[in-house]
Amino acid sequence: MTKKTLFIAFVVSLGGFLFGFDAGIISGVMSYVGPEFNLNDTQTGWVVSSPSFAAMIAMLVSGKLSDQIGRKKILIVVAFLYAFSAIASAYSISYETLYLARMIGGLAFGAALILAPTYIAEISNSKNRGTLVSVQQLNIVLGFFAAFLSNYYFNDLNSSSQFFSDVTVWRWMLGVEFLPAIIYFILLFFIPKSPRWLFNQNRAEEAKKVLIQLHGSQQSKIETEAIIKNINSNKGVIKTSFKELFSPALRYIMGIGLLLGILQQATGINAIYFYATSIFKQTGIGTDAAFSSGVLLSLTTVVFTLIAMYLVDRMGRRPLLLVGITGIAISLLTCAYGFNQAKYQLTEDGINSLNLVDSSELLKFQGLEFESDVEFKNKIKSAIGNQMYAKNEGSILEAATKMNSTLVLLGIFGFIACFAFSLGPIMWVMLSELFPNKYRGIAIGAIGFVNSFTSWTIQQIFPWELSNLGSALTFLIYGLIALFGVLIFIKFLPETKGKSLEEIELEFVK
Repeated sequence: MTKKTLFIAFVVSLGGFLFGFDAGIISGVMSYVGPEFNLNDTQTGWVVSSPSFAAMIAMLVSGKLSDQIGRKKILIVVAFLYAFSAIASAYSISYETLYLARMIGGLAFGAALILAPTYIAEISNSKNRGTLVSVQQLNIVLGFFAAFLSNYYFNDLNSSSQFFSDVTVWRWMLGVEFLPAIIYFILLFFIPKSPRWLFNQNRAEEAKKVLIQLHGSQQSKIETEAIIKNINSNKGVIKTSFKELFSPALRYIMGIGLLLGILQQATGINAIYFYATSIFKQTGIGTDAAFSSGVLLSLTTVVFTLIAMYLVDRMGRRPLLLVGITGIAISLLTCAYGFNQAKYQLTEDGINSLNLVDSSELLKFQGLEFESDVEFKNKIKSAIGNQMYAKNEGSILEAATKMNSTLVLLGIFGFIACFAFSLGPIMWVMLSELFPNKYRGIAIGAIGFVNSFTSWTIQQIFPWELSNLGSALTFLIYGLIALFGVLIFIKFLPETKGKSLEEIELEFVK
């Protein structure tokens, strides 16, 4: 692996950084936007999930479009959309304008998340492909880390500085995303076009020059021969279509790809990232601790993603996935158990500590113990109103919650750690490897659509789940999904470590 290829992989996957930043920042933003716009659970779900909804559209078309006009050109458009969305979100004046601004960002999400691994796979070789494609996931988690740091910083400033207020602080949280978006836009002009795409466009000499720059003369000759041989074998083949993805020859790898795409999101990862602050509040640790826990959460993600990058080309894809998904299931079930044991009770001292404008309505609940978080929150909301509860949720839960918060937090951090070295990066690695060159763009686009649809669904219903099912049952559902995934993959998951893209095609496409 050369420094040049590593740099290119990092630049191309900066779209992942922006995705992670947006996903992390919104968890803090909603603490302020929800009360300001008086959003209900459905509206909260739509604001948070709107990028994923738009991403579905982008994923369907960007792969095929990039096959026609090139990965690089689409990525430049992506960077521009990120920048525009950041500014538009910061200046939003209503629920509707914020939703539309985030939809624009979602178009960038969708295209970036599928094009980056496609491009990186096409500039790498069998020895370093897993590591290089994993750079995308590293950028995503670095984005989360930066976002949670930003959330913590702005939340602290809002408490200590007269310059910020609940009305303005969230605008700064969203607007700061403009800076990395512009850097991404500029750097993309300095990366080469995909050599495999150039070969498919009959621009062989240009492609050879790129390969020499990336791998040197000797390795570039090997890569060139393999690519040309693959292209010649597919000459005369009619243009690909979505229907072909489900042909008998591709049925196995398409099935694996779809299972990976669904499972990555169905375990609730983006619900936990997007609503991290709210989830930490459910443990009763308080608002300030919830923001600081978000920083530790994102740091954990970075560490274990680096571990994945180190192991993916040494240990293999299959072992990392199986160990990681098993850990995910155990961690989520631990969270479910911890939340199930929780009790909720307001004392006189607890009520007095809330510093509400009028806390007298809460006195009728003094000394009453609730075993259900749903019942407790509904009673409090009926007494003081949804908006007042939303503004003070952290302090109310901190005053009333009796639970083993350490156990739940360990479960959440365990889930994040296991996801970071398995489903997070490995899904993108395998998607970039499994499909033949002529199907890669359209196949990853189709699976990305399913992945994004699953993510959108989870994000959309998560506030409703917390309000109606409760934290324990919600985490139990995610844990059982992960457990089901382990059982399926033990039987069907292949190994692609150490094989060239052309070798993988010969083995799995019959």
